[in-house]
Amino acid sequence: MIPAYNEAHQIESVIKTIPDFVDAILVVDDASTDGTSEVVKASQKNYTNLHLIIHNKNKGCGGALVSGYEYSQENDFDIIVRMDGDGQMNPKDLQPLLDPVADGSCDYTKGNRFFSGKAFETMPKLRFFGTAFLSLLTKIVSGYWHLSDFQSGFTAINRKALKTIDWSKMYSRYGQPNDQLILLNIENFIVKDVPVDPIYNVGEISGIKIKKVIFTLGWLLLKRFFWRLKEKYIIRDFHPLVFFYGLGLFLGGVSLVLFIRVFYMWFITGHIPSINALAAFSSFLGSAQFSLFAMWFDMEANKHLKEK
Repeated sequence: MIPAYNEAHQIESVIKTIPDFVDAILVVDDASTDGTSEVVKASQKNYTNLHLIIHNKNKGCGGALVSGYEYSQENDFDIIVRMDGDGQMNPKDLQPLLDPVADGSCDYTKGNRFFSGKAFETMPKLRFFGTAFLSLLTKIVSGYWHLSDFQSGFTAINRKALKTIDWSKMYSRYGQPNDQLILLNIENFIVKDVPVDPIYNVGEISGIKIKKVIFTLGWLLLKRFFWRLKEKYIIRDFHPLVFFYGLGLFLGGVSLVLFIRVFYMWFITGHIPSINALAAFSSFLGSAQFSLFAMWFDMEANKHLKEK
């Protein structure tokens, strides 16, 4: 499955590199304006297994993914691979991505561009550090502590996971790969990272605006963090880690207020009130301890979701 938006200059070369063992190729044209669908239609003359879905309105990468997943369910496919239409994913990595899902050792695999050590050399530096930072945050938010490179869209999913998840709940814009893992974690699906080689400077055009992404994705992860705690550790199966996270957040707020008062009094009177400072540091340490214990409990609760 290839979600594509304005990839007319790349989509044909991507289709040509798909291995012969693939049963069907589905391109989801997400309301492109550059003739992407026309290029795909021309390629259908040479590929009898090439199918096309065209969106009349842009729905984002998540919306395109949902359309592809719905098509896959209707046609009862066993494994669905997502490969973007910008040429940044190496088809040679398709087999290693498929094998763990095909042999039943996990439900979902995703490419990890950091394993090879080439990512720092090949990825744009701002994108590399941004992806690394977002991966750290998503570990906490998703519960998949053994994964990294959460922005990777090179994935494979089995039929069971495909039919279990309510895909209407998935975020449709940038941040969709992060949100997809949160949905998988709530349903306790086993996920594995697979080393892949990052490919850049092949004519791709990035539509990502860094300033906008920082706020939108940051807010998404914050909301989804609390949503996952509610769904997984309160509604479905209670776990005391919610108390630890709650106390950590409460004491963190208290310490913030106390530190503000410390600096205010220091600025106004010229000296630091010792009791106020002691209370601020004590609440900060308490917040850090409760939060770290909560993360540890979460890690233990999800360690069975790592391939053995």
